[in-house]
Amino acid sequence: MRSNSTRMPVRIIDTTLRDGEQAPGVAFRTREKIAILRLLDSAGVDEMEVGIPAMGLAACDEIRDLVALNPDCLLTSWCRALEADIELAAGCGTGGVHISFPVSPILLGAMNKGKDWVLSQLDALVPRALGRFPMVSVGAQDAFRAPTGFLREFVRRASRCGAHRIRLADTVGLARPSQVADTVRDLTGMAGQTALEFHGHNDLGMATANTVTAIEAGIPAVSVTVNGIGERAGNAPLEQVVMAARTLEDRTIGVSSKKLVRICRFVSRITHRPIAVDRPITGEAVFSHESGIHCAAILKDPNTYQPFSPEILGRKPAQLVIGRHSGSTVLKHVMEMAGVTLDDEKTAQLLSVMRIHSLKNRSVISNDELVHLYRHHLPGPSKMGAIQNKKPHP
Repeated sequence: MRSNSTRMPVRIIDTTLRDGEQAPGVAFRTREKIAILRLLDSAGVDEMEVGIPAMGLAACDEIRDLVALNPDCLLTSWCRALEADIELAAGCGTGGVHISFPVSPILLGAMNKGKDWVLSQLDALVPRALGRFPMVSVGAQDAFRAPTGFLREFVRRASRCGAHRIRLADTVGLARPSQVADTVRDLTGMAGQTALEFHGHNDLGMATANTVTAIEAGIPAVSVTVNGIGERAGNAPLEQVVMAARTLEDRTIGVSSKKLVRICRFVSRITHRPIAVDRPITGEAVFSHESGIHCAAILKDPNTYQPFSPEILGRKPAQLVIGRHSGSTVLKHVMEMAGVTLDDEKTAQLLSVMRIHSLKNRSVISNDELVHLYRHHLPGPSKMGAIQNKKPHP
């Protein structure tokens, strides 16, 4: 594996407080925004998009409150391609601004704009923003439904205007990984010294895959949200992108993996959006194992059936749970921890009792319950026969 000094850094731009809050029913109080900012800043997120000044005085006041915290990460405001929006953002004091331009025919039609308008606004607004902000980003909204020729011209023009970064937004989540890779490689040369960024939505369940593909293709910046919250099916989840990008040998990420679970659980609680037990990275059950084959292997080497150690996330070691699919190895292991050594015959008997009990209750069995089953059912052969002959309820 390459050393960190030779690996390309990937800039993580969190937009939980902007795009994430656009999820239906999600509305953060100011104190919650402050808490999220502090958590993400302490975790090492490089940049945060913290609001839309054009939403009004209350939004501007909130942005100023966040700026006053003086975090280590760069804070940016999101603007439409309008001079008035940029002026409002300048009054909020963020170190950066993002200016979003529609580039697909369907969005241009809906906004009653044309390609010439987009290019003329680029020429007018980027220099103006550069006079007010240390960092100026421009966005190609709905980039993956835009004509290739126009998208190339947009990137070339934005670079010539002096934009620091160009966001390629998969606004409705229709892009495929192969398309993302081809687009990033095609546009990288045209961007010159201007960095590219990928912003993915999850409508087809590919936001993480598309984002990691963009990183593999050489893009140096990606935008994400905590738990993937956002419009419709949401955005690329911070926690998934960070952990997936860590598997790439030639990339490096500055976000602390040990702080991800706490951040995700906090945002889950305040948005009233529970984390599914099998949710990648943060779900309660993603480091739990029941299969007999898996448990037997993990007792020998935890890496056999896990992509990485749960301790990397600050979580407890892998949990071996007992259920219908458990095998003899894990039963012997649990009983030995309880001070009981089972021979093969007793193990087979206990395995049969346990599987009947698990199927009947449609649940896993705790270690204490397993010991109770052993003590209650195994001493007498007549009881054992009664248990084996009893059929579970359908």
